[in-house]
Amino acid sequence: MKSLLKFILLCTSSLMMAQTKSFEVKYISESIILDGQLNESSWSKAKPATDFWNYFPTDSLQAKQQPVIKMLFDDTNLYIGIRVNAPGNEFIVPSLRRDFRAGGSDNITLLFDTFNDGTNAFIFGSNPEGVQREMLLSGGGTELRGFNMAWDTKWRNETVAHDDHYISEWIIPLSAFKYREGETKWRFNSYHFDTQDNENNTWVRIPQNQFIFNLAFMGDMIFEKPLGKSKSPISIIPYVNELVGKDYESDTPSSSDFKYGGDVKMTINNSLNLDLTINPDFSQVEVDQQVTNLTRFEVSLPERRQFFIENSDLFNDFGNARDSNPFFSRRIGIATDLDGNNIENDIIAGVRLSGKLNNNMRIGILNMQTAEDKTNEIATTNNALITAQYKLFKRSNISLMFINKQATKDYDFTSSDDRYNRVFGIDYRLASEDNTWTGKYYFHKSFSPNVNSNDLSFGASTEYNSRNYNIRLSGLFVGDNFRSDLGFIRRTDIFKINPQFTRNFWPKKGPLQKHSFSITPIFIWRPELNFENSDYTIISRWEGSLQNTANLNFEMFNRFIHLYDEFEPTGVEDATPLPIGDYYATTIGASYRSDRRKIFNFSINPSFGQFFNGNIFTLNANLNYRIQPYFSTSIQLNYNNINLPNPYSDAKLWLIGPRIDITFNKNLFWATFLQYNNQQDNFSVNTRLQWRFAPLSDLFLVYNDNYFVDNVFAPKTRSINLKLTYWLNI
Repeated sequence: MKSLLKFILLCTSSLMMAQTKSFEVKYISESIILDGQLNESSWSKAKPATDFWNYFPTDSLQAKQQPVIKMLFDDTNLYIGIRVNAPGNEFIVPSLRRDFRAGGSDNITLLFDTFNDGTNAFIFGSNPEGVQREMLLSGGGTELRGFNMAWDTKWRNETVAHDDHYISEWIIPLSAFKYREGETKWRFNSYHFDTQDNENNTWVRIPQNQFIFNLAFMGDMIFEKPLGKSKSPISIIPYVNELVGKDYESDTPSSSDFKYGGDVKMTINNSLNLDLTINPDFSQVEVDQQVTNLTRFEVSLPERRQFFIENSDLFNDFGNARDSNPFFSRRIGIATDLDGNNIENDIIAGVRLSGKLNNNMRIGILNMQTAEDKTNEIATTNNALITAQYKLFKRSNISLMFINKQATKDYDFTSSDDRYNRVFGIDYRLASEDNTWTGKYYFHKSFSPNVNSNDLSFGASTEYNSRNYNIRLSGLFVGDNFRSDLGFIRRTDIFKINPQFTRNFWPKKGPLQKHSFSITPIFIWRPELNFENSDYTIISRWEGSLQNTANLNFEMFNRFIHLYDEFEPTGVEDATPLPIGDYYATTIGASYRSDRRKIFNFSINPSFGQFFNGNIFTLNANLNYRIQPYFSTSIQLNYNNINLPNPYSDAKLWLIGPRIDITFNKNLFWATFLQYNNQQDNFSVNTRLQWRFAPLSDLFLVYNDNYFVDNVFAPKTRSINLKLTYWLNI
């Protein structure tokens, strides 16, 4: 009898998962007052989306606290009314700052696949305090890097919290979305984080071996009448920026710099974005988080500049993100001075067209002109990229791209090898309907002066993802002469394979919610040296997710590195570099991340073992404390104790980054970020006051200070920056 009941339950569950959930979005003429009450008569007539399923800690039960989502629309707006039920009113809201992260807090998030292609989605969310977040999701929701939280758009909400629930009422202009005129349905899903019951829930049931935001698992929101052509506003975003600073290294007098410019955003036929920028100010009011780099290779940092954000996957998602990415937008606006240092290179103007041409075709066109800097022998340069993506099958696509970087004037200091650089490529991304099979396959060729051979990059990756097994077969080749000046290429002349095998386990009892064993062998050969093995790393890892949302893992790295050039990893001045030769190392590490729902939470990651011809002990930690929702502080700690035999240098490398964030209300914020990094001989202070005086319009007052720390505590640079941006829709 028990076996029969289990069989019936399994069949019923499978049938429910196979059926597409849907609800109707009613067309209204009644005005909706945004007050978090949902007391207009139209709300009572709207059919709800409910019956949420558990995603965590299990995916086989329905949610204890069922959210109820209703939607209405007219010719201008989409109206959303949400009741989020809860066992009490002890909600976790860490901050009042917009674009919060969902993990460890109470919130409700909605995903809209407006082109019904399972590839991209608009995401909106809110928490019990009515703090908003919006972002874009690309790549079908198969990778964490598909999230882009830098995207902004204007919308409004009002949230009222009660003893056992909160009501959230939203008005999102239809112009915030991109969609086809005459569309009658969008694919839709929602996920809900309930910290009091310790549950993460989704409207459409998603298996735990997939991400909670995976776009393969969605239902339908069906509009009562076809959508008309949205009258998208033209957004004009001017800025003014006054900076006063002093460079103590050059011992020059204090200087000031006044800049102005702006962006224009407009929509063409509901589905194409046209972005224009003139004299943009791409200086960031929030500084990048520094890293300790013990490798021989450059480190990439994420793009935060708003101009490059929407439809960014059309431009950035080519090749291999780690080893051979032909377009890395942070290259634009940065150049190298005569001493080899990265400096800001002014952008004169730029244009960007991106979006859907029809149901199956997306295009992207980017063109930006950077200014000359004769003092540093930097040429004025045109940076261009053209891409096209065609949908295949349900969720797969094939893409073409052409990149061109070219000096637009002749200079005596420009070598013939640097006159231009071009890359042509084709990529195919595989995604099965249920996301069990995914893959990426690409072929790229570069064109540079005086180069006629060995200028290819190609790779392939196929992944099988089931509840109990994850298997990946992948590899790539980067030719010795392959070059992409607008890309991120870690190194050339490599043939690499990096398969992975993971076995997942799902305990029915005990503190573990899930645990897994995985092994990842990574081997690299040098084709130009008769395929000599230059590197390998074998990663063995056990990972465990606990019922209380904490995580624990143990890992071992077995490494081999052949140095073809001398290398000094510590950064100690005048240190003796390690000689050319073979190096073997084994390191063992562990990591633990505590329950992020607690007011004090932390993560810690110690490791120890061999490092080239010596030893290393590493400790990474992050401590977080909050007095919600107004105050939070954290300390990032990275410590590396490197011991090498004589005559090579030992080093104790510290990177310490305390951060304080005060959110006085939803419009006034004060953040301070300190960073001490003795590898870069720098102590920095970044403190900024932000007043959001109108939607997406800000006044920033920013103070930056940098000091030497190794031998004497002395100032490097200091600046005060006043920046005003205003988002005007006409």
